[in-house]
Amino acid sequence: MTPFCKEVRRDILKIARASGHGHIPSSFSIVEILCAIYATIKHDPKNPSWQDRDIFILSKGHAALAHYCTLARLGYFSIDRVYSFGSYLSDFGGHADRLKVPGVEASAGSLGHGIGIAVGAALALKLKNTDRRVSVLIGDGEANEGSVWEAVMVATNLGLNNLTIIYDNNLSHCRGLQIPNPADRLKAFGCEVAEVNGHDIDGLKEALSQKSQRVRVIVAHTKKGCGCPTLIENQYEWHRKSPNDAEFALLMKELDAETV
Repeated sequence: MTPFCKEVRRDILKIARASGHGHIPSSFSIVEILCAIYATIKHDPKNPSWQDRDIFILSKGHAALAHYCTLARLGYFSIDRVYSFGSYLSDFGGHADRLKVPGVEASAGSLGHGIGIAVGAALALKLKNTDRRVSVLIGDGEANEGSVWEAVMVATNLGLNNLTIIYDNNLSHCRGLQIPNPADRLKAFGCEVAEVNGHDIDGLKEALSQKSQRVRVIVAHTKKGCGCPTLIENQYEWHRKSPNDAEFALLMKELDAETV
């Protein structure tokens, strides 16, 4: 685990403890993915509306706290602002609002919507004949939504080779309808697919940097709660839980000891 990713996870734990809110395991599973995305796209924390920026959309919106903490550590705003997370009139809601948070490109809410927005953005940029790119992060549970697969069909039909879909395969939906072999299914839809360890930043960067003539999908195999064994082993208990003082101390101790 890189120092940057560990710091982001510390922020997530501290803010979840202070606010009483936050999908901690879901947020932890995407930290390396977010760091790798922002290391490989064109963006400017000092000018979030830069007209030549690439577009990133977090479709699994319940992991907004990970996105906020990553953006803060990249310099989009002060991490102190994020401590209002989930409070009345806060800019930092449980799902992100693009009109309130610098760096957020799409307001999140019902799962399965972000990928459709990303397809529309990719089509718009392609019609403008620009080299700007769009990436979107979806979850494996979210992939139960039919709108996800409808969006993939539209994207492949339109030949949106400026679109990259990152599929967070943390197996969080194994009590529901877990989708087996997502890489094979996405290939069958006409995508070019790569599979990587979703906690290996170098591997993620390499996969994200590859260009394709088709819609590109990166299936990132992750652990829900990565960084804290307690979260990994008890992911359902911690799905929407905020730690008390003793639990917070335990999680911080586990995180400080973690090297993966």
